[in-house]
Amino acid sequence: MALYYPFPPARAYPLNKCLFALKSDAAFRRQFLADPAQALRAFPLDAEERQALLAGDAERLVALGAHPYLVFMARLRLDMEQQTQRYTYF
Repeated sequence: MALYYPFPPARAYPLNKCLFALKSDAAFRRQFLADPAQALRAFPLDAEERQALLAGDAERLVALGAHPYLVFMARLRLDMEQQTQRYTYF
């Protein structure tokens, strides 16, 4: 069993860039929450990547080359934006 996850492949750069935007860009996050399909058009993603993002399928995203940290943080920031839970900022 590997102790660390592999470095994301170059082919997954658009996917990771999208996840980074979800994590870091509040305006993009709001756009994604309002109209996910439209927001994803800003990135050259294939159909499988789009479907995994729309479904919030973390395992599939990682299998497609997404960095696990970005998957986790994008989901956390989306949850925070929707205020489905109480979060402490630090």
